[in-house]
Amino acid sequence: MKQENIRNVAIIAHVDHGKTTLVDRLLWASHVFRENQQVQERVLDSNDQERERGITILSKNISITYKGVKINVIDTPGHADFGGEVERVLNMADGALLIVDAYEGPKPQTRFVLSHALERGLRIVVVVNKIDRPNADPEGAVDKVFDLMVELGATDAQLDFPVIYASAVNGYARTAPDDDNMDMVPLLDVILDEIPAPEVNEDAPLALQICTVDHSSYEGRIGVGRVHSGVIHEKENVLVVKPDGQESKAQIRKVYTFENLGKEEVEAAVAGDIVAVIGIEDADIGDIVTDPENPQEMAPIAVEEPTMAIVFEASTSPLVGREGDIVGARQLKERLLREKESNISMRINELEDKSGIEVAGRGVLHLSVLMETMRREGFEFQVGRPRVVYKKDANGAKLEPIEEATVDVPNDMAGKAIEVMGNAGGIMEDMAQDETMTHLTFKIPTRGTMGLKTRILNATHGEAVLFHHFLEYGPYSGEMTGRKNGGMIAMSTGKAVAYALDTLQERGRLFVGPGDECYEGMIVGESAKEGDMVVNVEKTKNLGNQRSSTADKAIQLTPPITFTLEEALEYIEDDELVEVTPESVRLRKRILGATDRKKAAKK
Repeated sequence: MKQENIRNVAIIAHVDHGKTTLVDRLLWASHVFRENQQVQERVLDSNDQERERGITILSKNISITYKGVKINVIDTPGHADFGGEVERVLNMADGALLIVDAYEGPKPQTRFVLSHALERGLRIVVVVNKIDRPNADPEGAVDKVFDLMVELGATDAQLDFPVIYASAVNGYARTAPDDDNMDMVPLLDVILDEIPAPEVNEDAPLALQICTVDHSSYEGRIGVGRVHSGVIHEKENVLVVKPDGQESKAQIRKVYTFENLGKEEVEAAVAGDIVAVIGIEDADIGDIVTDPENPQEMAPIAVEEPTMAIVFEASTSPLVGREGDIVGARQLKERLLREKESNISMRINELEDKSGIEVAGRGVLHLSVLMETMRREGFEFQVGRPRVVYKKDANGAKLEPIEEATVDVPNDMAGKAIEVMGNAGGIMEDMAQDETMTHLTFKIPTRGTMGLKTRILNATHGEAVLFHHFLEYGPYSGEMTGRKNGGMIAMSTGKAVAYALDTLQERGRLFVGPGDECYEGMIVGESAKEGDMVVNVEKTKNLGNQRSSTADKAIQLTPPITFTLEEALEYIEDDELVEVTPESVRLRKRILGATDRKKAAKK
């Protein structure tokens, strides 16, 4: 039977195509907020970093009620590093809103998520957003979506998709770009008419598969998933079947359904609804919660393996403790093991020699989001260079993660982009051109993507758009060259002086300004030549009793280069570390003393 009073819909979009803003407007349209209520924009981006970076990091569930039908809306991340989230949450949906920018059309990231949605047979509703933009071409965007869906092997039924034209910022949705409707009702109507109601059997034994895991310091692990059949009650005894077949008994302590922006505790939830359950101690993704007397089988959920790892260590910097409150190795270990409880997409383990904690994730952005969260909590720590996670095949040969990278670049810059990709180990798979843009597709080792975005943007004067996502494990492609230029390494601990920096800036690019605290072994700049150079940033002018015509010339310093966390991680080499504090991101040598470094190099 169909559960006509429920719709489960996922939202798919490229980063910055207006997905979270559109959800805001749906919440307003269904009167979740009072008319005069003060609500922050992008209400679903509850995390500070999501607001600052303008991206969705965590998948979220909300529900809105329209014409007596409960619409469960699943907001999905638009960035490939969080792609593991997307693939899992699509299991809970019967349809998807595909949001595309009326000017840009579908982007590579959209392709990645859309292909998964089509494989699962979801009903797609296309929402062409930002139709109020100058140069918007809504009809052209729809044509591009059609071409993309044909390319991805959509069925005839999927290709017959409904289209809604919207401006989420202005709060309206329309069935035609030029009609005069000024509210979101057409979109809500299309969701009810086009997204199929869940096909379920309430009388069958219970079957629920956990798709995401939340964590509460009071309640422990919270499993979130869709009830596929039967009814789930609180205080019910259930059988939990792990993906590897291991079985255990548990009692459901509480059942929550999603109501507006929060959760509501209920005594029972019916098949077709999305629920959060408490009581399964080690709830994990892919776990099947079912009837002990009549267990149900379900297809397993694959959790994508991490492809990049980084080691966290307690800071050994001479400046340790000046900016952060939490500096101990024990507190760092406790914090990361706590993260392991709630963050299923990361693999977090202590190193055998107890020197640090290795955290493996899906990419540099994925790892840097955790670091940024921790520095805001007052932690000081240091991390080494990210390294890729290798595997071995059946014959013992080394395999490494390979990514598919796509570059959209103006035609006259295509040659430069191809050269940069080639130097990073990329192999071109496809090339397509229209009047203005070239679309390039490459296979590239994950190692080659480190710092690639910066190099591509520099080579194409900021005109290129790069996107890459994990494709497969392939044969190891040999050694890669690292950074060509050496570093300027401070020889002593103290504050940088303008006079010293003035002479140093002629020999390279500086990372510090006058008055910045430096210490022996800290990387204060990049030399214009190969090989590291030990420099004195505290050197002051010798004051004699002679005056010369050039003595009082004003010192003019070029502003120093400042690194974001991701840029710093991609910049360093194997013998270097990034020191992370609540206020600073510093680069340093692993061995601080110059003589100690020489001894280590001889070994």
